[in-house]
Amino acid sequence: MPALRETPLAVLRIALLVSLVCSMVVAGTAVGLKSMQLENRRVDRERHLLAIVGLHDRALSATEVGERFRERITPRLVDLNTGAYIASPPGHDNFDPLTWEGARAATDPALSRALSRSEDIAGIQRRERYAVVYKLMKGERVEALILPVRGYGLWSTLYGFLAVDADLNTVLGLRFYQHAETPGLGGEVDNPRWKALWPGKHLFDSDGQLKLRVGKAGSDNQDSRWRVDALAGATLTSNGVNNMIRFWLGPQGYGPYLKRLRQEGVES
Repeated sequence: MPALRETPLAVLRIALLVSLVCSMVVAGTAVGLKSMQLENRRVDRERHLLAIVGLHDRALSATEVGERFRERITPRLVDLNTGAYIASPPGHDNFDPLTWEGARAATDPALSRALSRSEDIAGIQRRERYAVVYKLMKGERVEALILPVRGYGLWSTLYGFLAVDADLNTVLGLRFYQHAETPGLGGEVDNPRWKALWPGKHLFDSDGQLKLRVGKAGSDNQDSRWRVDALAGATLTSNGVNNMIRFWLGPQGYGPYLKRLRQEGVES
């Protein structure tokens, strides 16, 4: 039996064949796992949404998380330009609020717009036109709103949720589910002691002006009702959180939506 000749062409053919087989295996695995990844992301989002309003504990299974979420939380799509609820974005008849991600929509020019330097105090570059907000329900009564927020800190964009009481002024909590800030410094946004500073703070004054700030205690004459102490040793991350709040509660964010709710009521 003649020996196989290892010519350069034969080696190249074998390498290409191995690469093709490996690519097919990787692609098949990715497609097979995609639905599982999407489901895990949905469950993780629902866990954070429940946790920020005190409805989650570690003992809940994924199934129980979904059941409690559907029982107490109603997602609604908002046109950020007008503040009105809509059924779906134009051209997205298969819209699913449970999988909609504002940051991803912001990468689509048809669903977002670029922010000018003066507008972009949160450092997000583009803002989606449509955002999913969440109503915490007790029967037919709205108890709170949960607003997705994001903004740039020191090293990364922080993604989270801000929960506001049905009075549209009292903070119930701020919680981040994704960031890459420095552990022990900016990463202290996850510290339960710092998160505990947020509930009970006020967003606006009696004239409807946004007053909540993240800053050092004693650095200004700001009433403690409207101030959350900055993170020790993490000035830039603290500034990023402050700018994030100012952006999303201002005219470029949920400002038109909150104004409409004040006029029409949160039950609308």
